[in-house]
Amino acid sequence: MNRRTVLLALLACAVSVHADQPFFFIQLADPQFGFAAENKDFALETANFEKAIAAANRLRPAFVIVCGDLVNKPGDPAQVAEYLRIASQLDRSIKLYNVAGNHDIGNEPTAASIAAYKEKFGPDYYSFRVGGIAAFVLNSQVIYFGRPVEELQEQRRWLESELARAKKAGARHLVVFQHHPLFIADPAEKDAYFNIPLAARREYLDLFKEYGVSHVFTGHHHRNGLAKDGPVEVVVNGPVGKALGPDPSGLRIVIVGDSGLEHRYCGLDQIPDRIDLRK
Repeated sequence: MNRRTVLLALLACAVSVHADQPFFFIQLADPQFGFAAENKDFALETANFEKAIAAANRLRPAFVIVCGDLVNKPGDPAQVAEYLRIASQLDRSIKLYNVAGNHDIGNEPTAASIAAYKEKFGPDYYSFRVGGIAAFVLNSQVIYFGRPVEELQEQRRWLESELARAKKAGARHLVVFQHHPLFIADPAEKDAYFNIPLAARREYLDLFKEYGVSHVFTGHHHRNGLAKDGPVEVVVNGPVGKALGPDPSGLRIVIVGDSGLEHRYCGLDQIPDRIDLRK
């Protein structure tokens, strides 16, 4: 099965969710095949990602989303193939969404590196709807780096148009998925490797507040974290790959109901047997 066939298979169909039904999804971040062994192998990442996909097949979420750094070395054929091989094991009724990370398109992305990502993994920014959620997936590396300018400007125009459309349509929950956290602890914190630079951060936080975005789900930090700027909650998800903080490698379960989103992080050995949506 070639890569295009795998991608089409992953996107072929999805669990049906009505707008007024509670449901849940699973967020993963940073499988980053090759990171633990410095590109010598990806044994840890294979074991962890297989465990996460098996858990998703058992729990049956509405969808699974992987918030960036799918591989460690941009474009590495073996790392890409292993990610796609395991991703293809997800039940075809459960849709999988990929998010571009800096290790997927490079720390200094170009039009060519973005095109290469899109050929392997699908669009680098897009929107989708599931039940009461209007979701917006961003390529945060071009926001972080500020280039390539044309792609950055196109994404920015697209995002505002999509947010306006969702708000006008009365979408119940507007959420953003991207790789980089806007900030780790404080919306005014200094620029650093793990956050979006302050000027762009302020611009996007203001935009999200204007249109009613409630959550921004991210990865990149390889640690868990939660922080807020007014009504916008930034969720920094721990990695399914190698962890750098006190929490184990794992995944986040997000329950979507009338009153909003509730979420919790589970280590790969702490995943529940079932999800109760009646609470």
